[in-house]
Amino acid sequence: MTQTPTGHTPAQGQARAQFTVPAQHPMVSVLGSGDSLLRVIEKAFPAADIHVRGNEISATGAVADVALVQRLFDEMMLVLRTGQPMTEDAVERSIAMLRASENGTSDGQETPAEVLTQNILSSRGRTIRPKTLNQKRYVDAIDKHTIVFGIGPAGTGKTYLAMAKAVQALQSKQVNRIILTRPAVEAGERLGFLPGTLYEKIDPYLRPLYDALHDMLDPDSIPKLMASGVIEVAPLAYMRGRTLNDAFIILDEAQNTSPEQMKMFLTRLGFDSKIVITGDVTQVDLPNGTKSGLRQVQDILEGVEDVHFSRLSSQDVVRHKLVGRIVDAYEKYDTENGTENGTHKGGRTKRK
Repeated sequence: MTQTPTGHTPAQGQARAQFTVPAQHPMVSVLGSGDSLLRVIEKAFPAADIHVRGNEISATGAVADVALVQRLFDEMMLVLRTGQPMTEDAVERSIAMLRASENGTSDGQETPAEVLTQNILSSRGRTIRPKTLNQKRYVDAIDKHTIVFGIGPAGTGKTYLAMAKAVQALQSKQVNRIILTRPAVEAGERLGFLPGTLYEKIDPYLRPLYDALHDMLDPDSIPKLMASGVIEVAPLAYMRGRTLNDAFIILDEAQNTSPEQMKMFLTRLGFDSKIVITGDVTQVDLPNGTKSGLRQVQDILEGVEDVHFSRLSSQDVVRHKLVGRIVDAYEKYDTENGTENGTHKGGRTKRK
């Protein structure tokens, strides 16, 4: 895209940029079906005048807006060259990343194309990739560090991306097994009141971990891998007394661990293993008066070598857009009312 001063707008500070879409890329891949991607861009830059004629796209408006539109189309073309389609969500996230970079609120040099084209795992006809800058940094941290904490609200991909990295590590023979675990605490329920044997009581609670596995592996292979011990899904209590070597270990819902459980789990680390711990400190289901091990461990291990804390926010939610708004609304309510997750906790100060 080339940028030149506009010749037909007298106001100062105006500019015009023109971009030619290469012939190998159909215009529908750039503009979207029914111009859906173009509408996202026009909504994000209401003061800019964007025109399309044939395979030529032009933007006229304030210098800053035109520069961002130019960068956006450049980034979109880099993504399309990899064979990956652009979606409305990807365009919105690209605009947010570019604006954060422009405003100085982003502390990294990663571009939208670098974030959106980083492949983690390809399975069953789909590729798992980070969708936000913080997700990319979280995935990169898992590569670089032995212990990584992924802390953030629901829907930010904390567990799903960790699972993808675990399967990738297993398939590339970096580890010999995957161990997935959760503390057996359920919001508003106690396992003892559920019907069936201990396994039958625990199995539904671990079901989200099985569901993620089914997205990433051939479902027929999962029972065999579990029977051979290559993949283990178990409650946190089953980790006590063990040393876990050559393994990729994920502790999910870690906000529901006690400080004692967190210490026990961290000290299971063996040679050639990697640990990822995920949780949302705003959704603690522990009985009143019980401290969350995930909250406490941030004060204890922050700054320790080879331990990394990745913090995700509502901006990283990759579920329905309304989920991000719900997370923001609860956080605003808690800030204004001195509550935690919308509920008073005996005067306890909220830990962000």
